[in-house]
Amino acid sequence: MRKIVIASDSFKGSLSSAEVAACGERAVHRLLPDCEVVQLPVADGGEGTVETLTAALGGQSVATVVHDPLGRLITAQYGWIAHEQTAIIEMAAASGLPLLQPDERNPWLTSTYGTGELIREALARGCRKCLLAIGGSATNDGGMGLLQALGFRFLDAEGEELPGCGGSLARIEQIDTSGALPALTECAFTVACDVTNPFYGPEGAAYVFAPQKGADAEMVEALDQGLRHFAQWIHTTQGIAIDHLPGAGAAGGLGGGLVAFLHARLTPGIEMVLDALQFDTQIAGADLILTGEGKLDAQTCMGKTPLGILRRAQRQGIPVVAIGGAVEASELLNQCGFLAVLPILPYPTSLAKAMDPTFTRQNIERTLTQVLRLYSHSASHRE
Repeated sequence: MRKIVIASDSFKGSLSSAEVAACGERAVHRLLPDCEVVQLPVADGGEGTVETLTAALGGQSVATVVHDPLGRLITAQYGWIAHEQTAIIEMAAASGLPLLQPDERNPWLTSTYGTGELIREALARGCRKCLLAIGGSATNDGGMGLLQALGFRFLDAEGEELPGCGGSLARIEQIDTSGALPALTECAFTVACDVTNPFYGPEGAAYVFAPQKGADAEMVEALDQGLRHFAQWIHTTQGIAIDHLPGAGAAGGLGGGLVAFLHARLTPGIEMVLDALQFDTQIAGADLILTGEGKLDAQTCMGKTPLGILRRAQRQGIPVVAIGGAVEASELLNQCGFLAVLPILPYPTSLAKAMDPTFTRQNIERTLTQVLRLYSHSASHRE
């Protein structure tokens, strides 16, 4: 074999995606010292996306002071790729549910304003491309808070400015765009969005996601009515229909707000990451791709990292082997098209032992060495 690509997600709680890739390269070169190995640490738009992409693209982490979902000052980070004028932002860093105590969760009051501040800071640095992951939000404001941080003003019937939160959505009657940052017109926004929920309705942002953010049944209904009003107002004033747009309901309606006002493109998280890494070009000519994640199961087949890699590899006829700390639904995974799916644990062990980084490294290298022995033997006989 001349070229092998190692493109795995992290084994959460144990090894980062970069550490998994390094283990893979050691296994390859132990058996095939002359084989070219391409390490492509990846993520699917969720936790770890900023860190993974920033490192892979040769960027730096930038820390800035922003407001959390309830308006308190915190320090949040985003990735900055200066040579590509690209910012990589996880909205959870500024507007995420983990930033709140359980008794503070209230999507009537929480705001995406802090995420807008991250974008504003990136634009000041010269950002012309923004990759935004919007999972894990504490909000249900349709992006209203984020847009306020970027200079938009939402007004009620009396012309008074409204606070950017879920409780204000039903009262929006006017918008003042005169203060919107000019740089917004020069920046392209790509949004990692792994849900297909519409903006409002029984499957929309409020009914599906607001309860976990602290909303009771009465608040859910009020938030849904606010999103419905906001969508109708956007359609009337902007000529853009986000009502039933798949993904518009992501992050409390942030997906829809970004499409309506920033002309954002919604895309599955793994697709955003692979595009940013120029994955199709990187894997060209590879004999094999090795991928994986902490657990391979039926959810893997619903758009997680290994499946995204498999789909790209299939376009070029490259076989893919996936490894995981645990493997369930192996037959379903095989039907998806993986050449093989393999667990890395050598024997029954405790969860603490299974998550130990040193043990995980040993198991990844051992498993991949066995994969490569088999594959190399098969390839030599085919020749």
